[in-house]
Amino acid sequence: MFAPSLSKPRTPLALYALTAGAFGIGTTEFVIMGLLLQVAADLHVSIAAAGLLITGYALGVFVGAPLLTAATSRLHRKTALVALMLIFTVGNLASALAPNYTVLMIARVITSLAHGTFFGVGAVVATGLVAEDRKASAISIMFTGLTVATLLGVPAGAWLGHAYGWRATFWAVTAIGVVATAIIALLVPSDRSDTAPALFLEELRGIAKLQVLLGLLMTVLGFAGVFTVFTYIQAILTGVTGVTGFADSSVSPILLVFGGGLVVGNLLGGRLADRKLTPTLLGSLIALAIVLGAMTFALHSKPAMIVFTGLLGIAAFATVAPLQLRVLQKAAGSGQSLASSFNIAAFNLGNAIGAWLGGVVITHGPGMTAVTWVAALVTISGLVVALVSVRLDSVRRVESRTSAVCASA
Repeated sequence: MFAPSLSKPRTPLALYALTAGAFGIGTTEFVIMGLLLQVAADLHVSIAAAGLLITGYALGVFVGAPLLTAATSRLHRKTALVALMLIFTVGNLASALAPNYTVLMIARVITSLAHGTFFGVGAVVATGLVAEDRKASAISIMFTGLTVATLLGVPAGAWLGHAYGWRATFWAVTAIGVVATAIIALLVPSDRSDTAPALFLEELRGIAKLQVLLGLLMTVLGFAGVFTVFTYIQAILTGVTGVTGFADSSVSPILLVFGGGLVVGNLLGGRLADRKLTPTLLGSLIALAIVLGAMTFALHSKPAMIVFTGLLGIAAFATVAPLQLRVLQKAAGSGQSLASSFNIAAFNLGNAIGAWLGGVVITHGPGMTAVTWVAALVTISGLVVALVSVRLDSVRRVESRTSAVCASA
């Protein structure tokens, strides 16, 4: 698939180029959360309207993943990655220059369009850079850019916005985009094959398989459980935990614990999935459901909530590499890029569903203290889908062996 080598290095430099792109995209996705007050004041809109900049981005990712994958389906993957990073960079430049709220929203949506396809195509490229037994780890290394963005890039961007204005943050992310684009163009190898990339309709047929669709569904449900809780983690920590809750100033350090958990879980999930994909897939979903459910009993203990916030980060991102690799394997062939992009869209759809569900539970009952166990039930439903998918694999293997025996007889 990529430039030939007698033995592929365990972690090629091209993989870190993809990580750099993931870092930039992850930073621009989440940094707006720490800039809402400044944006609202500067552009003379309400905080609720400023919050829609987050919703607009998430919906742009969900819609943009399949659309841009279709638009770039005739391009070779390296060319597609460079084009996507250029869209990302231009979108952030437009955000930095936006004269009003409407232009900023349009710029955010433009930026978001590149998100799903970059991670989707990037995951396919990453798996092609390493040996067969390192594919899940390659995906997790690329996604480390996203976790490090959550851990370091977002707080740094928020500090920059507070010190020099919110536009300074978008100028900084634009610069990251320029650097990441140059690194990808320099380090990512060109496709080795001279054959033209697959037609979009061929890729669409490649993902119209029951097992691929089941993989996408387990991604949606798994991450819907995560964001049912994480969307409201600040309210939970300050309003529910302990006797009077944590102080507002304590939330950021606690979220650093969550970010550290993301990094650990992401790398751990990748390594375990390389060894045993199916057990890691099922085990990570089980662990996530247990953490969410057990968090219910930790809500009134400050030390316990700090621990469980970190455990939630570990459990949540331990699922990412196995979920992504499962979809890639089941879409083996011409549909991999599109399936991978759809799975990134599925993560974001899960985020949106989780945020909506958590809001319903809080607003219409049974209330804030029920958010965690409701989230656990959502993740359990994703686990059920995974068990059905694995069972279908077993049935088909038995049928194949039976057919082979009959044929030989």
